[in-house]
Amino acid sequence: MDQERPLRERLIDVGVELVLTEGTAAVGLREIARRAGVSHGAPRRHFPTHHALLSAIARRGFEDLAARVGAAIAGRTSPRARLRAIAQVYVGYALERRGMFELMFRHDLLDSTGQEDTGQPQLRTSTLPLFELLVSLVSACGATADAEVTAAALWANLHGVAQLWAFGSLPLVLGADGEEYVGRLVDAALDAHLGAAAS
Repeated sequence: MDQERPLRERLIDVGVELVLTEGTAAVGLREIARRAGVSHGAPRRHFPTHHALLSAIARRGFEDLAARVGAAIAGRTSPRARLRAIAQVYVGYALERRGMFELMFRHDLLDSTGQEDTGQPQLRTSTLPLFELLVSLVSACGATADAEVTAAALWANLHGVAQLWAFGSLPLVLGADGEEYVGRLVDAALDAHLGAAAS
């Protein structure tokens, strides 16, 4: 770990690593302090509550997802192609980084109750840029007069694909596994909400 990074960032780094390797149940202030090599009280200077720490870790997940989305849509010009790239990244991220994905969408963290005094933006605001991008691309596809509702339904559909695939439900009912089927499900979700792609 880079000892030159500010302590707050180092603590988040440790938290991210714990979430990715051991799941959210392993993320505690004392364990993070131990792994960061600081006193068990040190994290409290930056994270007054366990929720504040988890929110900071989840915010890092949204930043990572946003960077992946940005890289995936770079150079793609059609709104449909950009939406497909976002959808693939979103579902892929959920399957690759399950612990982080689950943390990012925990209701108690997104609700942000009691986080107003941490000096950090509320976690729920971290979801807005991606959703706003979805709305603008859905609108550009000209699929519906209510782009916001269609974007929300598409997001919910993709989130459900990711969760049901991770739980093993979709591979079971489809009698299949592998990225090919995940890609087909993503395409089916896009077709369902935007209409079939022009051939």
